[in-house]
Amino acid sequence: MKKVWLALAIGLALTPQWATAQPTDPYPTKPVRLVVPFAPGGAVDATARIMGAKLQEVLGQPFIIENKPGVGGNLASDSVAKAAPDGYTILQNTIGQAMSPSLYKSLPYDTMKDLAPVTQLVETGLLLVANPKVPANNLQELVALAKSKPGELNYGNTGQGNPLHLAMEMLMRETGIRIQAVPFRGDAPLNTALISGDIQVAIVPVATALANIEAKMIKALAVSTAKRSIAVPDLPTIAEQGVPGFAAESWQGLFVPSATPRAIIERIQTAVKQAMADPTVQARMKMFGSDIVASTPDVFAAKFKADVAKYAAIIKEAKIPLQ
Repeated sequence: MKKVWLALAIGLALTPQWATAQPTDPYPTKPVRLVVPFAPGGAVDATARIMGAKLQEVLGQPFIIENKPGVGGNLASDSVAKAAPDGYTILQNTIGQAMSPSLYKSLPYDTMKDLAPVTQLVETGLLLVANPKVPANNLQELVALAKSKPGELNYGNTGQGNPLHLAMEMLMRETGIRIQAVPFRGDAPLNTALISGDIQVAIVPVATALANIEAKMIKALAVSTAKRSIAVPDLPTIAEQGVPGFAAESWQGLFVPSATPRAIIERIQTAVKQAMADPTVQARMKMFGSDIVASTPDVFAAKFKADVAKYAAIIKEAKIPLQ
């Protein structure tokens, strides 16, 4: 009988310790790091700060923006891939995340195995634009012009293998035209050259083009995304102008270490959807030319996988040298 009471006493003594060791508190219970692969002040950083502030309201914990630029975004991606899979370290990256596996000879992490897609935050439209003096006011006229003057037109890009460069490569492949590339260090010098007429055309983000279009310093010919942009709803897409199925966009999405529990991934996605439904957030995203998506983890995972394959083929066909 004494042995029974002793065993019971030991069991009761151990029970509180066992109970307190269980993860009973809902996520999150401490600040969350949102890692951005770009310097402060850009579109991705701005989106992260707007969304992070709203997520703090929704989830009740601070979202700390950590800017970690370098190596085409791979420095940030690697740090998150190797972080604890507990939902407290989240990567916010662009479509460049789907391009990196085909642009680099090797990466310190496995894009498909080490990171789990959480949600596509937004889709950002790209615009095919031209200098006002170019005698083309839509895609069909530009294609006809390029074919009538082979090698005479040029376009600006801001780096080999980035979304703007690959969108133009896709367009040239689908329309059978060839336009000479002229490299620039960033959007600002590219836009200056486009306005002055040093280059004739470019594919640029909606956000950086709108002011120049409204001032009639450049003209918009087409939207590169699958559907029209909320920022320029009257401008037809490339697909609408004779290139069926064409879609080249930039997006931003969230990723976490692959071993992160599914319940936490779904909690983050649900919170993002709630944050993005706020009218103030929607208005700010529209200013950036971004369409809110807030997709489920499964939908984003399928899109991400398809984009990795899509851009691998484009990069190979364009013979872009590996970095």
